[in-house]
Amino acid sequence: MANPNPLLFLLDVSITTYIFILIFRVLLQYTGADSRNPVSALIIKVTQDPLKALKPIFPTIKNFNLAAVALALALEMSFGLLLMLEQPGLEVWGLFVWSLVKIIGYVINVFIYSIFATIILSWINPSAYNPVFALLYKITEPILKPCQRVIPPIGGLDLSPMAALIGLQVLERFLLPALLNLM
Repeated sequence: MANPNPLLFLLDVSITTYIFILIFRVLLQYTGADSRNPVSALIIKVTQDPLKALKPIFPTIKNFNLAAVALALALEMSFGLLLMLEQPGLEVWGLFVWSLVKIIGYVINVFIYSIFATIILSWINPSAYNPVFALLYKITEPILKPCQRVIPPIGGLDLSPMAALIGLQVLERFLLPALLNLM
């Protein structure tokens, strides 16, 4: 349900946008995307200062940026805390689980929208280099590669994105409600 408070709405949009940028940073770093890409450079620049402060506490392990994950979770929890002030009754554990479920949902949405974007971009101009397309391909590669190994192209048509999208939807519909039940 949407919050009628315009300040909370603006804060929600700002925090969620920054969390999506942090998720992209984690995914780009995890997949080894080119940091010289203009879009990657922008994401790195926007997230660099807060992550530099958190890096001693939350190091990067095997290309997985724990500082970015911790910051995204902290931002979502801080917004949840603001919502708790307006609607009391949620405890700290519930706030943590709610925030974690929201972050996981955002990650699944990043994969879903990235796969859709790569599909559409491949139809429009499949052979041209585009920095955004290169990053989207790199982000979706960990999801699409296993599907491509199982589902070969049929008549030149790659059906693996469809299988990946169905898998992500199933994951979203079964995992997120199960995690919310932990509250």
